[in-house]
Amino acid sequence: MNNIYLVGFMGTGKTSVGYELAKKIKQQFIDLDSLIELREKKLIADIFAEKGEPYFRKVEKQALKEVAKEKGFVVATGGGIVINPENIKIMKETGMLICLSASPEVILKRVSGLDLRPLMNVKDPKKQIELLLKLRAPYYALAGKTIDTSKLSVGRVVQNIIKVISKRGSKR
Repeated sequence: MNNIYLVGFMGTGKTSVGYELAKKIKQQFIDLDSLIELREKKLIADIFAEKGEPYFRKVEKQALKEVAKEKGFVVATGGGIVINPENIKIMKETGMLICLSASPEVILKRVSGLDLRPLMNVKDPKKQIELLLKLRAPYYALAGKTIDTSKLSVGRVVQNIIKVISKRGSKR
């Protein structure tokens, strides 16, 4: 089976949902941010602070290319991976993209108090979330399916993704 790539803004549940989905459909799970942290021996926040976002995006793309060579993975991506069209092309060629979304209020609630989110270390995090969501919306829209996780449990989101996968599989 091809890979399933979960894209979407931070705090939409990509890691939690990805882990549970992989267990449910008996595939391997990988979180790209965790893979990057392991390789760089630094937290994402520290990579951003010490080397900047362009460096991080380069490392992220390399990690994606390596994971994309494999099959049968559920991949939780970083929220900004979609801003590079080459990343979207890689994911579409090697699997299915599913975007997880949530309202700015829910995202803020989920990520509040987490210093590990470099893009949230600003004076007005809600305004930052709204701005980034607006800027990234056209990229997130390139995913085949979007699921709003604002009012859904992880289990319910997983069930919805399994329905999407089943429908796609029956069309082939």
